[in-house]
Amino acid sequence: MSSDSTQPSEAVIGVHWKEEDYFTPPASFVKQAYWNDPSVFERFSERNFPQCFDEYADLLTWSKRWDKTLDSSNPPFFKWFVGGQLNASYNCVDRHLKEHRNKVAYYFVPEEPDEPTVTLSYQQLYRRVNEVAAMLRDFCGLKRGDRVTLHLPMTLDLPITMLACARLGVIHSQVFSGFSGKAAGDRVTDSQSRILITADGYHRGGHLIDHKEKADIAVAEAAKQGQKVDKVIVWRRHAGQYASQHPMVKGRDFFADEVLKDYAGQEVEPVMVDSTDTLFLMYTSGTTGKPKGAQHSVGGYLAYVAGTTKYIQDLHPTDVYWCMADIGWITGHSYIVYGPLALCATSVLYEGTPTYPDASRPWRIAEEYGVNIFHTSPTAVRALRRVDDKLPLKFKHHFKHMTTVGEPIEPESWRWYHDVIGKGEAVIVDTWWQTENGGFMCSTVPGLHKMKPGSAGPGLPGIFPAILDDHNEELKPGSGVAGNLCIRNPWPGRMLTVWGNDKRFVDTYYAPICRDLKSKDWRDWPYLAGDGAMIAADGYLRVLGRIDDVINVAGHRLGTKEIESACMTVPEVAEAAVVSVPDKIKGVLPEVYCSLRPGVAADEAMAKRISNAVVEDIGAIARPRRVWMVPDMPKTRSGKIMRRVLAAISAGKDPGDVTTLANGEVVEHIRQQVQGK
Repeated sequence: MSSDSTQPSEAVIGVHWKEEDYFTPPASFVKQAYWNDPSVFERFSERNFPQCFDEYADLLTWSKRWDKTLDSSNPPFFKWFVGGQLNASYNCVDRHLKEHRNKVAYYFVPEEPDEPTVTLSYQQLYRRVNEVAAMLRDFCGLKRGDRVTLHLPMTLDLPITMLACARLGVIHSQVFSGFSGKAAGDRVTDSQSRILITADGYHRGGHLIDHKEKADIAVAEAAKQGQKVDKVIVWRRHAGQYASQHPMVKGRDFFADEVLKDYAGQEVEPVMVDSTDTLFLMYTSGTTGKPKGAQHSVGGYLAYVAGTTKYIQDLHPTDVYWCMADIGWITGHSYIVYGPLALCATSVLYEGTPTYPDASRPWRIAEEYGVNIFHTSPTAVRALRRVDDKLPLKFKHHFKHMTTVGEPIEPESWRWYHDVIGKGEAVIVDTWWQTENGGFMCSTVPGLHKMKPGSAGPGLPGIFPAILDDHNEELKPGSGVAGNLCIRNPWPGRMLTVWGNDKRFVDTYYAPICRDLKSKDWRDWPYLAGDGAMIAADGYLRVLGRIDDVINVAGHRLGTKEIESACMTVPEVAEAAVVSVPDKIKGVLPEVYCSLRPGVAADEAMAKRISNAVVEDIGAIARPRRVWMVPDMPKTRSGKIMRRVLAAISAGKDPGDVTTLANGEVVEHIRQQVQGK
């Protein structure tokens, strides 16, 4: 989007979304919820900040207790639980063994339905983590503070390797497996990793993907940029087989299973590190500019994800939990690995796509393993609804709690998630947060708040959001106007800084709205999220998407997410994406792309219904220039719609490199449809 169309300096956005009715959490859920006493809001009020977060830290085992909850003497480089020492691997594995060594940590469900599930107990997890830690220390020469890049798919090897790194105080940087070899090489270079840990292949969409080829590209790319990779450790998807067509490089590449034979049964004492040490790097994958390495701490991050997993996910020892995210993203780090394991939870880890071999797969898995807490994205919800909107009702799964994460969920999709997937029995938390945040920031507390479709809920206890206008003045709740979302206070899960670039950290997240750059008071340093949002009169947050995604139509600033939600009120619409296109009179107009439910005719009558729905919901100012009905949306491997590709097509431009998309072939179909041959 061009700068003249978004005008990101103008913060105020008009909001036309209708307020939805509340849904009350089931009484049975409230009765068993960890937080069902309203006194929590007083305990975590601003009056008790920052000591309120000691409750989260007390969920962990510390070798040395902290001296100071929050050190804010050098804003915005806030430090949590200063003076404390601990080890993340010990907290996620060792401390559970005395009472729960035989409890299941993970059910690993392969994508191929005929391949047996692997059940991994905490005792088995302990043994495997120790052996891998011994290999990393003695064979790879890794020590506290070193960085290692992981480019691993969704198999048990990934959390085991992460925990082995954490055991040594080694900083891991996991790159989403769907990213290219070049993207991995860029991250190897930025983190200065000399060890790359990857896999030969993995199953995805019914195919055995050759993954090793990306490692060769990553090493070559890093070398071009001046970073030498000494060793490449390759996990094999199937024992004794090699899934890649790309040969192992002698002296550089080593099969993990072969090296591990020398470390069988070895135990490694966990290295106790400072709370403020770095646990991992998670690179944000922006469409422009160099990716930012979000640098997350050990103590603050682990305390925050343990606390939010326990109290917002309401994860009890007897629950079986399934987060359908990929560990390559922050959601997987926080809510598949570190949060659940810190609480000694039992989780499902699924390798592949949720619709393979058919769309009933998630419900069969949930039914078989007794999953009662389900965590997924609006993208997945829409995709599952598109295939068969009655299918989940045919299965015997029963969820007490469901999470949505990754982007705002439209009210229509929310209601289907609640009524069909949740069968009206589950409480839903619609969470807002970011890679940089570490964990949930805004959401209803499931045992205390009513749910409202289309709204994430208020700031979590201890989190104080605000909406700022163009002059950095706070907009009052209930004003009906959206602006820049910010968080007024520090919190333990927030990243320490951008790896190797403190200036970028300050300039991106703090300087634009800092009240006084010389101030030592945390109150003068609110965090700028970069998202547009509004707060309703009830304190619930409604997120409209990135400020950069705002469309300025004849001086009216409209959020693309709101227009997409209006499209979704047409029942036949499965997915919608809105982009801006230049217009000689109004400057910019919205253009809509929709994919329809199976069997629905993509004709002019349908296009008119969709356009009319936008006008009815928002007003004539938002009327789309054109509604395109396409067979599918161009999507990343994580399922996110690539709006920049659609924007380029609408503008008559080349959509660019689409080789890393999950369905790159659809782009040419859409291009021909819109631009002609």
